[in-house]
Parts: sequence; structure tokens; C-alpha cells
Amino acid sequence: MSETDEELMARVAGGELSELKTLFERHHVHLYNFLYKMSGDKMLSEDIAQEVFYKIMKYRSSYNNGKFISWMFTIARNSLSSHYKMTKGNYTGLEGLEHKLTESGSVQREDYSHLQSALNSLSSTDRELLIMNRFQEIKYQELAEIMDSTPGAIKTKVSRAMKKLKKIYFENTIT
Repeated sequence: MSETDEELMARVAGGELSELKTLFERHHVHLYNFLYKMSGDKMLSEDIAQEVFYKIMKYRSSYNNGKFISWMFTIARNSLSSHYKMTKGNYTGLEGLEHKLTESGSVQREDYSHLQSALNSLSSTDRELLIMNRFQEIKYQELAEIMDSTPGAIKTKVSRAMKKLKKIYFENTIT
């Protein structure tokens, strides 16, 4: 049986830096996908994903044996937010990110593009919650840790965000 992320990270924190490779291999795609869905920028997403793993290595001694996924996504959210604060003076949080839509070449691509457009219409908090919960499959408990909330509150927020997304999606489909 393979080691858990938490066991691997504890070993990294203890100085076994080679174990970071396994964590990277397990999670870099999910991390990149989250960053790409939030920023719409492939190069930026790649850069920040690498930066997150650099920070995991650099700040390994601050890992407190919690859920590794929660810690990693917290670093990712903060890194993305810091990037936008540095590049856009009036940036506050993840609100206001410009997303690029892909060209629609088929009905399926158009549906995806339409869904992406509806997702981009949500507030950054709602968008973040849905991307992490529905696309990255992060559980309510882990989301609660990332968002500094409770699982019950997160479940309610995700449900409300889904209702908003459905409303936006179907309003735009009909028109």
C-alpha cells in the first residue's frame, strides 16, 4: 500500500526532499487545472503550480501534519492572489480575473464554452468553491480547512453557487 500524502509530506518536512517528487506527480495536474480554471492563463498556471511546489519545499518545516491537499491549495490560492496583487495595483482577492474562452468548434465545445462563460460570471468565491469541489473533487471538510470555514457552511455555499451557475447557464442558453 502506498503512503498517504500526509505521511510523504511529514517525511519531506523531516528533510527527505526526494519524497516531494511523489507528491508532485500525484497532484501537479489537479493543481494546474485549478489554477487554469481560475486564471484562464496556461503559462501563468504552469508558473504558479511550480511556485507552489517550491514553496512546499521551502516552507516544509511549517507543515503541521494537517491535510496535505488543504495546505497545498491554500498555498496555491495565496500565490495566485499575490500574483494579481503585484501585477494589478487595485486587485482585491480573486475577483476581476479575466478569463479567455476557447473557440467553439463543435456542439460539445460550444457547451463547454457556454459553461465556462457561466462559471466566469460567478463571483470569485463561488467560482473557486465550484472549481475545487466539482472539478477538483475536494471534499467539504478539506474545503472548510482551505476556506477557514465549517463543512456545513461550505456545503451550503457550494449548493448556492451551483444554483447560481445553473440559473446563469440556462438564462444564457435560452437567449
